[in-house]
Amino acid sequence: MTLIIRIALAVLFADELVVGAWNAISPETFYTHFPTVDLTPPFSEHYARDFGGATLGIALLLGIAMVRPKAHFVVPAAIAYSIFAVPHFFYHLVNLENFTLGEAITLTLANGVVALLGIGVILLTAARDRRAARVQVNSGVPANP
Repeated sequence: MTLIIRIALAVLFADELVVGAWNAISPETFYTHFPTVDLTPPFSEHYARDFGGATLGIALLLGIAMVRPKAHFVVPAAIAYSIFAVPHFFYHLVNLENFTLGEAITLTLANGVVALLGIGVILLTAARDRRAARVQVNSGVPANP
């Protein structure tokens, strides 16, 4: 199960790293070239750079959790990501008026998948650690402090 958690974290890490770095380094090109972003004007360099920096901060947490997939790293990282991703999904779900049908479907699916992935990481980590605790109790092995 840890492998699945790591893969999910790697997907979220890569997504946040690319989006965050692009926004922080070149916000205007992100606005004009990242799919659908220019459909929700206006452009603000200040806002885009701030968003890029915050996104890179979330990427750092996800990267640490990916390398060290202990619950005390994974859960806070996935919660931080989900605090962004879930409202972002719902915002776009109800604000699709400038989008083509294809853009609306693609954006909704992509945002939904990554939002669910963040929540899934939390649930998988909790299930993994509950299972490990049950095995320790049943085998008589003392838990690690």
